[in-house]
Amino acid sequence: MILLGDYHTHTKYSRKNHGKGTVLENASVAQDKGLKQIAITDHGFNHWMFGIRRKDIPSLKEDILNAKEITGVDILLGVEANLVSASGNVDVLEDDFEFLDILLMGFHRVVKMDTIKDAFYINWANLLSPFSPSKERVARNTTAFLKALDKSPIDIITHLNYGYPTDTLAVARMAKEKGALIELNGKRINFTDKELEIMASEGVKFIVNSDAHSPDRVGEVNMAMNLIFRLGIPLSHVVNIDKLPKFENKRGIN
Repeated sequence: MILLGDYHTHTKYSRKNHGKGTVLENASVAQDKGLKQIAITDHGFNHWMFGIRRKDIPSLKEDILNAKEITGVDILLGVEANLVSASGNVDVLEDDFEFLDILLMGFHRVVKMDTIKDAFYINWANLLSPFSPSKERVARNTTAFLKALDKSPIDIITHLNYGYPTDTLAVARMAKEKGALIELNGKRINFTDKELEIMASEGVKFIVNSDAHSPDRVGEVNMAMNLIFRLGIPLSHVVNIDKLPKFENKRGIN
């Protein structure tokens, strides 16, 4: 099994030293590890602390072009968008799609929500009661994710269930319907073996990513690779092992 692309990496554009390296440093590590393609996917615009600023996009584009020329690694410009409302809004505007090659979306805290009510139901409820979530909260969380998949051309759902419990299979089924990918994160996987096996049996597509916040972590996906090997997940279901995925119409499909 050979990983050919890593589509969830952060740089210093994820502010306040949350991302540790430059685009060139990420690309250089990718080159050294034999990766053919990466995506730079810094945190979305509404993240109070770590979000990339829209005014920095031209600089990021220039850095990507420079790193591609130096390393020969193909580099996609993306963002790891944030869920910002119970009705499924994310912090990406229509105009942002002019520069985005790929769109990731996941749940993060410390994010500016659309309304106070959204802040309560999306952030505070999950922060204040992280264990043994009620059926009502899981249903509400799940509905928000399903609506986000329906509203926005999301390519990848990142670290599903991390800090935000959902009906995993319902989200995965909607992702399949919409042509989105479920991430097998190199640092954390928050669903069960059984859920993963059911997803695979139903034809859900996966992508293996590092979620690197420092250059040395680019391409480091042993946790996900070991899980695939242990459960015997068909490699035909994983779009970036032994092949490169195609992102068409800003959706991940293989």
